[in-house]
Amino acid sequence: MTKLLFTLSIMFFSLPMANEKWLNFKSVEGRFKLEVPGKFKEVINKANTALGELEYHVFVYRDNDKDADNMVYMVSYCDYPDSSIHSDSTELVNEFLLATVDQSVESVKGKLIYSAESNFEGYPGRIWRTDYGNGEGVIRTKAFIKGKRFYSIQTVCTKDKSLNFSSDKFFDSFKLFSPKESIK
Repeated sequence: MTKLLFTLSIMFFSLPMANEKWLNFKSVEGRFKLEVPGKFKEVINKANTALGELEYHVFVYRDNDKDADNMVYMVSYCDYPDSSIHSDSTELVNEFLLATVDQSVESVKGKLIYSAESNFEGYPGRIWRTDYGNGEGVIRTKAFIKGKRFYSIQTVCTKDKSLNFSSDKFFDSFKLFSPKESIK
C-alpha cells in the first residue's frame, strides 16, 4: 500500500502544472467569475435576429506562447427576450442547445467529435468537442442556460494538447453569482 501511495504521489507531482499566474476574473454584469491565465478582453457583438437585436458579450484571452496548453480561452453570454427561451422550458432549451452545437461546428467547418447533455449548477446544458482545420485544432465547449441567459465557455488548442490541465482548470473555476453577491 505504501508503494502505491508513493507511486501515485510521484505521478501527481510530475504532472505538468498550468501557469501559476492565473488571474481571478469577475464580470458583475455577466454574473460569473472564474480563473484565467491572462487578462480577458471584452467585445460586445450586436446581431439583428428574428427575435430583435441581441448583444453577445464575449470575453477572450489569447495565449501567444507556442508551448501553451490552449491558444484561446473564451466566455460569452447573451440575454434572450422574455418570450423566447427559459431554462425551465426543457424541450425548447434542448432544441436550442442542439441547434447551437450544429451552428458552432458549421461556423468553423469542423467535425463534431463528442456531444452530451450536461448541466451547470442545476441548469440545462451541453458539452461538446469540435475538431477543425483538418483535425489539427480542437474546440472544447460547455454551454448552458440560466433563466433567459445563454452562457458558453470554450478553450481552443491543438489536437496534441486536446486533454490538458489548463482547460479543466478554466472550466472548473467558472462560477455564477447572484446580483446581490456582486457588491462583495
